[in-house]
Amino acid sequence: MIMISVVIPTLNSEATLTKCLAALIPAAVDGVVRQVVVADGGSQDETCKIADAAGADIATSKPGRGEQICAGIAETRWPWLLILHSDTQLEIKWADEACAFMEAVDLGQQKLSAAAFRFALADTGIMPRMMEQAVHLRSTLANLPYGDQGLLIPKRLYDKVGGFKPLPLMEDVDFVRRLGRNQLKILRSRALTDPARYVREGYLQRIARNQVCMAMYLSGYSIDSIAEYYHRPAAGTISPATTAASADQKA
Repeated sequence: MIMISVVIPTLNSEATLTKCLAALIPAAVDGVVRQVVVADGGSQDETCKIADAAGADIATSKPGRGEQICAGIAETRWPWLLILHSDTQLEIKWADEACAFMEAVDLGQQKLSAAAFRFALADTGIMPRMMEQAVHLRSTLANLPYGDQGLLIPKRLYDKVGGFKPLPLMEDVDFVRRLGRNQLKILRSRALTDPARYVREGYLQRIARNQVCMAMYLSGYSIDSIAEYYHRPAAGTISPATTAASADQKA
């Protein structure tokens, strides 16, 4: 029997967490999702109340997605992990494909490996579709999915790779690069990301910011320097306080 612990890092995520959790209900009813851990970094909104009402376990830590994920995974009890961003909603019947993958790994029909979902944006228009195609090419050709595509991984492989590092940013890229392209599969099922940060900042500006962060990371800049650049308010935002309160921690 496939059994998953889901870990969802949150920070002021009340606007998206309900949809994220709702997409897990069918798999929970079927007994696949056995545990949900909301790893909160100090939310000041209704995030923890929403998590508690949904029956999720709540782990707390300092803010920073890498550190929060580590805190959440420390509370998990089941052999498979699903790390999912709070602004991501898995599409209907995602568990069918995921269970087939997990069963193949558990039975030795597929090598010990992890999986990510296909990126999608819950928005209409040309820019979202173009971005989805670009992410798909990056994910399949470079085998470099980001955290907003989710990460489905057996606990034994997670431990073997060394787990997530408590980084404030780029924790997903760091982990996937250590995992290696031969131990990662991209599933067909989609992970729909809330487009609010792209709409708020503008698609082109947000994409450019993400690419600069990746270039800084590959060039050896410190994670703190990258995080400072990433969280810098974009032109046209109302105020730094408003941005800090509403923005996600990661592209």
